[in-house]
Amino acid sequence: MRPAAFLDRDGTVIELVHHLNDPADVRLIDGAGAAIARLRSKGWPVVIITNQSVIGRGKLTEAGLGEVHAEMRTQLAQHGADVDGIYFCPLAPGVKDPTVIEDQMRKPGPGMLEQAAAEMDLDLEVSWMVGDAVSDMLAGRNAGCRTILVRTGYGAQFAHDRACIDHTVADMSEATEIILNEGLR
Repeated sequence: MRPAAFLDRDGTVIELVHHLNDPADVRLIDGAGAAIARLRSKGWPVVIITNQSVIGRGKLTEAGLGEVHAEMRTQLAQHGADVDGIYFCPLAPGVKDPTVIEDQMRKPGPGMLEQAAAEMDLDLEVSWMVGDAVSDMLAGRNAGCRTILVRTGYGAQFAHDRACIDHTVADMSEATEIILNEGLR
């Protein structure tokens, strides 16, 4: 088993677009491509973990989501980067509280991380979850990972209990430094 860097997608790797459903609206956040390339060059698998309620809301199909992810990967490739896996939950939330686990597969539930760990032989206890929202931090914590809140996306307005956060940084570049410096500790 090996450690991994689990990354939220919207507001962490790509710019936050409410209910993103058009590949033309995909834009990498500055520095994210280089950060992902650096993690992978040091042997860290990088896995996207993303809630995609646009599918549950009927605003996007799974095929359309595939097109959005293909565009993200095309932009990552321009920085010599890619991801090792993409896990998504299509369910729309039934409650507005992002700290409530409605379904194990929807963040803040740990299901997507656990599924990725099982399928990719990853060790959650030495892995990291990086994201911009409380649901990301709680998903990581609920899966047994260490967590890093980035101040891109929703992270700039984070006002929740900080007990679920190990580090707060500006962006993916700073998150990568922490992951590489703290590594497996």
